[in-house]
Amino acid sequence: MFTGIIQNQAKLIKIDNVSKNYTLIVESDIELKKRDIVTSIAIDGVCLTLIKYKIIKKKKNQLFFNISPETLKISNLDKKELGYIFNLEKSLKYGDEIAGHFVQGHVDDTGKIYSISKIRNSWKFWIIINNKFRKYLIKKGSVAINGVSLTINDIKKNLLRIDIIPHTFKKTNFAHLSKGSRVNLEYDLLIKYLKK
Repeated sequence: MFTGIIQNQAKLIKIDNVSKNYTLIVESDIELKKRDIVTSIAIDGVCLTLIKYKIIKKKKNQLFFNISPETLKISNLDKKELGYIFNLEKSLKYGDEIAGHFVQGHVDDTGKIYSISKIRNSWKFWIIINNKFRKYLIKKGSVAINGVSLTINDIKKNLLRIDIIPHTFKKTNFAHLSKGSRVNLEYDLLIKYLKK
C-alpha cells in the first residue's frame, strides 16, 4: 500500500530479458537498508518487489526488480528509453503519515497526455483514458498518475484534467512529460469497490 506522495526518483539503466524473465534495473539515491530487500517499492505507480540493490557510489544505488509479463502488458514500463526518470515511493509502514490517498500500486491502464498548458504557477494536464474506466472518474475525486496522488479537476468525455503545482512538478517526472507521453493510471480504490 502507498499514498501517492513521491519520495524520490530513479533513472532507468536496463530491462534484462532472459528467457522471458524480466528484471528492471534503475539507479537512485533513495536511502536503502538490507531490510528493504523483498519489500515493495512503487515505480511510476507500479508495485514491484526489490530483489536486491547494489551500492555503486556514495548515496547512489542500483535497484533490481523482477517484472511479470502481465505488468509489462498493463503498464508503460517496457516502453521507456534508457535514462528515463521514474517516480519512486516506498510502501507504507505502520505509523507513517497518510498525506495522499490509498494507492495499491496495481495499475489499471495507461493513458496518453493530450495537452499541457501552464497557467500562472501551475500546469494543466489533459489525459486521454480508456472509455471503459470513465465510470471511476469523479470530479474532485482522486487518481494516481505515474504513482502521484492527484485530484481530478475536470472531466470531458474520455479526458480527465489534473493540475500540477510547482512543488509536484519539480519533485516528480511530470517535468519530463510531453504531449503523447504514456502514463500509468490507477483509479481510486474506494470507487472501484463501490462500483463492484
